[in-house]
Amino acid sequence: MARTHKTEQALVVFVTASSEEEANRIGKRVVQDKLAACVTILTGVRSLFWWEGRVAEERETLMILKTRASLFPELARVVKALHSYQVPEIIALSVKKGSSDYLAWVAAVTDKPKKKFKKSKNG
Repeated sequence: MARTHKTEQALVVFVTASSEEEANRIGKRVVQDKLAACVTILTGVRSLFWWEGRVAEERETLMILKTRASLFPELARVVKALHSYQVPEIIALSVKKGSSDYLAWVAAVTDKPKKKFKKSKNG
């Protein structure tokens, strides 16, 4: 398994958002707060899913966040606080292998995350 910092597991987290603007707002916050080293935003994805007893189809924006396992609980909490969905997708996958230089960078960037997030009026 890929380790980032003192044998800590690296994670890739997938989050879908309702729009590019929402993804940018959430992505900037988690990077600024050092909960993620990087957020890649992919626009124009199409999602099919069950919601309220029927199959729904939506255009969404996908965020791919790179972080450390210990930061996941706070990362998920911040995403939920800023997200417009009632049940946002927040799925973390363990990184099995990766470039040691890149994983070291992820660890260094997220080494000292900011204090607990507090939601403001502006998100």
